[in-house]
Amino acid sequence: MAVIAQIRQIRIGQPEHFARGQKSAINKQPVCGKTAVTPTGLAGDGVGDPRFHGGADKAVHVYALHHYDAWRRELPDAANMRAGGFGENFCIEGADENSVCIGDEWQIGTARFAVSQGRQPCWKLNERFSVADMSLRVQQSLRCGWYLRVLAAGEVEAGGDVRLLARPFPEWSVARVLALIARGCCAADEMREVLRLPLPESWANLFARRLETGVCEDWDRRLFGG
Repeated sequence: MAVIAQIRQIRIGQPEHFARGQKSAINKQPVCGKTAVTPTGLAGDGVGDPRFHGGADKAVHVYALHHYDAWRRELPDAANMRAGGFGENFCIEGADENSVCIGDEWQIGTARFAVSQGRQPCWKLNERFSVADMSLRVQQSLRCGWYLRVLAAGEVEAGGDVRLLARPFPEWSVARVLALIARGCCAADEMREVLRLPLPESWANLFARRLETGVCEDWDRRLFGG
């Protein structure tokens, strides 16, 4: 079981009033000591809009700590550009979207996880960072973060190692799949290949529609609201 990364912070939060009359749990706070992992996420954590967040396929959100350095260089005046800014549950050091693959199985503490999908950024990031096109910037950069589903409940703690148990799809990094979305790729061969992955229903439907229609979905509402 190779150690591929470490968890630097564990963060949880509950929904609160955010912007445009919406609630969000993006303002998560770090926790000390051991945190219980349930089939749907971390004990004490919540989501603002269960239509788009949470559930088994988005039980835990992970973000690479070193991305914040890049964002601060690019956007020195952005608000909240620090660990936890993206509302992640795990601030991770040593791995990112390029080195993590769909379907990877991890051991952290006594819990086991599988990498389920990348994050599709929404308009709330524009409000969070006070940057009008932040969601689009995140999508284009592929510095989106990714989600884990829980394979086995247990406990995790900040400072814990991330151990890679299995990598069934080494050719399919999270970044590669995110790039298909960001490029608006509808090439039939790539759509058929990505649909062989154990994707959540929402992503499988997205790529299946592209394969069937040859047309990319409209992102405006997700990226800018309305």
